[in-house]
Amino acid sequence: MSYSKFKTIAQAKIAFGLLVIEGDRFLPKTDPVQPSATLQDYLHESLPLVATSGSEKARSEGIIYPVLMEVRRALNREVSLFSGEEFNVDESVGLNGVCDFLLTRSRQILEISAPAVVIVEAKKTDLKLGLGQCIAEMVAAQKFNEDQGEPIPVIYGVVSNGNQWQYLQLEGKTIQIDLAVYSLPPVEAVLGDLVWMVQPENIIS
Repeated sequence: MSYSKFKTIAQAKIAFGLLVIEGDRFLPKTDPVQPSATLQDYLHESLPLVATSGSEKARSEGIIYPVLMEVRRALNREVSLFSGEEFNVDESVGLNGVCDFLLTRSRQILEISAPAVVIVEAKKTDLKLGLGQCIAEMVAAQKFNEDQGEPIPVIYGVVSNGNQWQYLQLEGKTIQIDLAVYSLPPVEAVLGDLVWMVQPENIIS
């Protein structure tokens, strides 16, 4: 089994012995982040095109990746972003495969280094279809950090189709799912949430 085999929340819940809590926003109120002129111009061009596309690739490359790059830029490139990387942590329990996007609290860009903190799963349309896979990838990030001697208390997850963003949080064996869906545009609020998720108290060298 690999990440892509986790089609439902229930599959991930049973496989990893998780408690799943669905509810209201778990993030604090975050300050909006003003996008750079570069991102504003890019989204101005890409949003209308992606809105008419049924392609997951178009949504990933046209909206999600540029937004995540802006998060890295906002944090002075002191965090790293990985796209479409193999993240093989424990194949025996299905914690292997490719993550769409992964943010780490590390400056290292040649390979994924602990601590991994935010997993972003891209979907073509229905966000619900990505929740099980995102949860499995979050569990992998938690185990990866522990194995690397860099455990952190909370792993965040995001499922997005570019226009809509939904948040998850893993703490111990408890997954919280924010039932709200955050829309883009405007991009400022989503950027603020993502920057808050990944911002480290101390950057790992």
